[in-house]
Amino acid sequence: MSKLRVQSFTLSLDGFGAGPGQDLHNPLGVRGPELMEWFFHTRLWRRMHGEGEGETGVDNTMAEQGFDGIGAWILGRNMFGPIRGPWPDEGWKGWWGEDPPYHAPVFVLTHHPRPPLQMAGGTEFHFVTEGIHTAWAEASAAAGGRDVRLGGGVSTVRQYLRAGLVDEMHLVIRPVLLGSGEPFWEGLDLPALGYECTRQVGGERAVHVFLQRRA
Repeated sequence: MSKLRVQSFTLSLDGFGAGPGQDLHNPLGVRGPELMEWFFHTRLWRRMHGEGEGETGVDNTMAEQGFDGIGAWILGRNMFGPIRGPWPDEGWKGWWGEDPPYHAPVFVLTHHPRPPLQMAGGTEFHFVTEGIHTAWAEASAAAGGRDVRLGGGVSTVRQYLRAGLVDEMHLVIRPVLLGSGEPFWEGLDLPALGYECTRQVGGERAVHVFLQRRA
């Protein structure tokens, strides 16, 4: 049976999962790239972008593990693109170019329907208008017995946590203070929702914290 996993979801030390002012020019928000500095130096990231070998330490190992056993993804609409409201056209195909990193079916939560979008490398975006439970049902069916990775953003992960649907969570805590942005912890009582911290691992540029939902 598929698990729903949050993998490599990065937070600042003061609990923000993205900076303020997210738009086409700032997909992670103002100062948001500081959150991802742990990832930008890894071998995984650099090979994905044709930038050489990169580092092979703890951070790289954790990033690679986030892709192991994944058969499908769920994303909030903001993770697909900055457009709000009805789709003005179908020219926008995501942030990543013709070959997105997913290489699996991806289910995008939206209020506005759009036909599926086939991309290179086996990535196919499906746009789900019926809410988080439908997206989970469709993604788990498409995963073929493998797990589903919940890719974000902040609001989407919070919704799935409140619904008790997330089985495992890997949080990456970066030692930066953003001061403002998309708050992750606000209003979440994870112990009451059944989650507990199971381990933590120090990396080169971040601390990796793992949580599980109790049976």
